[in-house]
Amino acid sequence: MKNIFLYATVILLIALQSCQHDNRNADKQIFKYNESAGIASLDPAFAKDQAMIWATGQLFNGLIQLDSNLNVRPCIAHSWDISNDGKIYTFHLRNDVYFHTSPCFDDSTRNVVAADFVYSFNRILDSKVASPGRWIFNEVAYDENTPAFYAPNDTTFVIHLKQAFSPFLSMLGMPYCFVVPHEVVEHYGADFRQHPIGTGPFKFQLWKENVKLVMRKNHNYFEKDEKGNSLPYLDGVAITFIIDKQTVFLEFIKGNLDFMNSLDASYKDELLTQTGQLRDKYKNKINMHSQPYLNTEYLGFLMDNDDSPTNDKRIRQAINYGFDRRKMMKYLRNNVGVPGCNGFIPKGLPGFDTSKVYYEYNPQKALCLLAESGYPNGKGLPTIKLSTTATYLDLCKYIQQQLSIIGINIDVDVNPPGALREQIAQSKSNWFRGSWIADYPDAENYLSLFFSGNFCPQGPNYTHYKNNEFDELYIQAKATTNDSIRYKLYSDMDKLIMDEVPVVVLYYDQILHFTHKNIIGIQSNAMNSLNLKRVVKTN
Repeated sequence: MKNIFLYATVILLIALQSCQHDNRNADKQIFKYNESAGIASLDPAFAKDQAMIWATGQLFNGLIQLDSNLNVRPCIAHSWDISNDGKIYTFHLRNDVYFHTSPCFDDSTRNVVAADFVYSFNRILDSKVASPGRWIFNEVAYDENTPAFYAPNDTTFVIHLKQAFSPFLSMLGMPYCFVVPHEVVEHYGADFRQHPIGTGPFKFQLWKENVKLVMRKNHNYFEKDEKGNSLPYLDGVAITFIIDKQTVFLEFIKGNLDFMNSLDASYKDELLTQTGQLRDKYKNKINMHSQPYLNTEYLGFLMDNDDSPTNDKRIRQAINYGFDRRKMMKYLRNNVGVPGCNGFIPKGLPGFDTSKVYYEYNPQKALCLLAESGYPNGKGLPTIKLSTTATYLDLCKYIQQQLSIIGINIDVDVNPPGALREQIAQSKSNWFRGSWIADYPDAENYLSLFFSGNFCPQGPNYTHYKNNEFDELYIQAKATTNDSIRYKLYSDMDKLIMDEVPVVVLYYDQILHFTHKNIIGIQSNAMNSLNLKRVVKTN
């Protein structure tokens, strides 16, 4: 009976919102969350981290969008065609999408046309803009006779690729591909980061950096729900920037925040049991939403340093066998995530295979490998330095303790995040803690870390792994449009990586979202998106 009443209440709220004036509902449905990492820009051309992706995702739209199952769905493009050779993408645009009102439009608005996407995409490629998303158009064809992007009319937008690249369509859901109006960007220049005008379900109201960001409902938004009600349901979104995670947790428990993402060591044991369940004291107050997260946490070896003992494959394999990932997940992560025993491709993507177990805890196997490499029981093996950050110190200390039992001595070197990134980019760390969060939902994104053409700093191959067989399979997979063939190639590449072990896979991450009982309809996916269009906040 209680659930029936709640459902009826939600439907009534939605119906009222679609017909009442905004002032009557002002501030009654404001969704509040915190962003401890801060937000550097509201310009989607620079949306390179989760904080900016979540914020710009409320303000802007692209050609397509990914649903909760990572399927590609229409957005500003209502349909599209792909040529038989996989090189030409033709998008057919809606004609009822409008930018938010702006002084640049004489305090009015205007319709989005295909030329806006030509401008927006060329802007990402502009070296003067220096967008970190420029790489997403690496496969785009640059021909003097045929432009990479062009608009034959207001509702048709065409993209030319150099060769077939199956992940490309899903890549267009990234914030870098959101449409922006040239009038506003050209008026504000670099200050567009503080004056964002998009097409999204919410429009910008104010931003006091490191204090608060407020967005209000876009009453002119083009998407509707299945019953024809206008989206979004909320009146607005308010984001705070409290840095201390313990304070954020307390504000959430007090009800001052509606939503909390993930866990922090400062409160994980207070909130979750050791098996990863919500503690009884909170079950009647909050909801926990969980799903796989396309994030592989790992330790990477620099493969072309002849002076390091980890240059020996057997040492790298011994390290992989020498610690218990399942115990690590239970006692240090409250079983949030999946032990990294099945390759580099994370759970949630084709290519991940639970039947292929590469490295389970096997200290006897590790000892045999040490003996084969000339270090029986670790005797004579130099101390190996592992570079990490304070956030992952507990995991690295655990691995240090476990490896010491079999004679592998580890020196854990703690660095500020920025300093560690710099070390890795300059190939100055022989063994480092890393993670890879999917830019787009395709295993190619993970395997690109091991393609020899992607050596850092130009590309993401931080380990400098090089294998000719792997490279051939990678190039073949990129040009393959048959999914079943492509997924088989992905699996073969993953096996090669695990055989050569340029990495120690720690775990595949898991998304945890916490909301109060009065928050209904929040949506996400394995990319950890934040979709607030259908959220209702009851009293």
